[in-house]
Amino acid sequence: MKDRYESPLSGRYASREMQYIFSPDKKFSTWRRLWVALARGEMELGLPVTQEQVDELEAHADASCIDYDLAAQKERELRHDVMAHIHTYGVQCPTAMPIIHLGATSCYVGDNTDVILMREALLLVRNKLVRVLDKLAAFADKYKALPTLGFTHFQSAQMVTVGKRATLWMNELLMDLDEVEYRLSTLKLLGSKGTTGTQASFLELFGGDHEKVKALEEKIAREMGFAGVVPVSGQTYSRKVDYNILSTLSGVAQSASKFATDLRLLCHLKEVEEPFEKNQIGSSAMPYKRNPMRCERICSLARYVMCDVMNGAVTASSQWFERTLDDSANKRLSVPEAFLAVDAILNIYENVAGGLIVHEKVIEKHVMEELPFMASENIMMDAVKRGGDRQALHERIRVLSIEAGKQVKDEGKPNDLIDRVAADPMFGLDREALMAHMEPSRYIGRCPEQVDDFLARCVRPVLDKYASALSGEAVALTV
Repeated sequence: MKDRYESPLSGRYASREMQYIFSPDKKFSTWRRLWVALARGEMELGLPVTQEQVDELEAHADASCIDYDLAAQKERELRHDVMAHIHTYGVQCPTAMPIIHLGATSCYVGDNTDVILMREALLLVRNKLVRVLDKLAAFADKYKALPTLGFTHFQSAQMVTVGKRATLWMNELLMDLDEVEYRLSTLKLLGSKGTTGTQASFLELFGGDHEKVKALEEKIAREMGFAGVVPVSGQTYSRKVDYNILSTLSGVAQSASKFATDLRLLCHLKEVEEPFEKNQIGSSAMPYKRNPMRCERICSLARYVMCDVMNGAVTASSQWFERTLDDSANKRLSVPEAFLAVDAILNIYENVAGGLIVHEKVIEKHVMEELPFMASENIMMDAVKRGGDRQALHERIRVLSIEAGKQVKDEGKPNDLIDRVAADPMFGLDREALMAHMEPSRYIGRCPEQVDDFLARCVRPVLDKYASALSGEAVALTV
C-alpha cells in the first residue's frame, strides 16, 4: 500500500532475512512453539495434558496456520494481543484449547519470543560481520605493501600501507564480533516465571512440588534451544538485556561508520573509492561527480543505531518493581529497528569492501609530494655519518623544510626540498645520494609483516571457524 508510511528500513535497506526474523509470521509462530513446549513439559511432568492435545497444537504451530483476520477481530474484542492469539489458536485446536497457556502470563510468550528473535538476529549479524571481514582480509593482503600517507589530525604523518590501514578497520570488527559472541553465549530465556516472577501459578498446578516447577522451565529451555533461563525475574526479563544488545549493535555501527568516514575522506583525496556502477549517477546537477553515497548511507544509518541505545538505557532504568508496560511500545520499535539498521549497514559494508577501487598513481603522487619531508631525518643521519654536526644539520634542514613548505603552500609549486639540500654544502650530499632516500618502501616500517601476522593470528581463525557464513552470495545493492 502506497497511501501510508512505510519504514525505509523495511522498504529500502534491510535484507529479507532480517525482516523475516521480526515479521509477524516469525513472532506468532514462535508464540505457538512456546505454547507447544509448555504443554509438552506440563504433560511430561504429570499435569492433565494429553498427547493428543500436544499433537494438535504442534500440527497448527506453523505460521501458515495463523488466521490473522481472526486474531485482529479477537484483539478488537478483547483488547489484549496474547489472549487474541490464544483464542485464534484455540479455534484451530479445539481439543487443546482448555490447556493453552496453562499457568502462564503474557510475558511467557512475549518475552521468551523476544529473546529467541534477538538470538537469531545476532546470529545473522555475526555471519555478516564475518563476510565483511573476509572481504577486507583479501583487500588488506593485496595492498599490504603499497605505501600511502598516514595521517594524524588529517595532516600528513609517517607512512603506512593501504593494507595496514584496512587492518585497523578489521580489528574493530573483531572486537564487535567478540561482543556479539558474548551476548549469544550469555543470552537466557525468561522461562516460566509467572505474573510477578514467583512461579506461584506453576507451584499451585504441581501441588507444591518445587522440583517440577524448576524442571518445567528447564524442559522449555531445552526445547527452544537454550542452555538455561534467567535465575530470577519479575514478570519480565531485565530490560538491561535489551540495553546490552543495543549497545553491541551500536558498537558495530561505530566501527562501520569509522570505516565509511575514512573512505569518504580517501574518496575526496581520490586515492580509494567505493564501487561505482557503469550507469550510476553521482549528482543530478554535476555529471562528473562520484559521490561516496554508500559510505554516506552507512554513516547515516549508524548515527541512528548509536542514538537508539538511549531507548534501552532509559527503558531499563524506568521499570517499576516487578512490571510496568511503558517498555512495550518502545521495545517494538527500538530493538527490531536497530537490528534492521545494522543489517543494512553490514549489507552495504560488504558490498563496498568487496569492490574498493584503489588509485595507485594518485597515492604515489601524494606520497612523493610529502616524502622529502618524511625523509629529512634519514637525510640528516646520512650527513652526520659523513662528518656533519647533528645539531647544526637539524637546524639547517628545518629551515630548508619551512622554505620548501612555503613554496608548496603559498606558490603552488612542487616540493623542492631535495634540490635545496643538494645545493647546500653543509650536507655534502649530491642529488643521487639524496634520491636513494626517496624510496617509499623504506618508510613503512613493519606494515607488510603486521598485515601478515594479523591475518594469520586474528582473522583467518575466525574465517575458518565460521566458514559456513561465507557460502552465501554477496549482497547486490542499488545506489
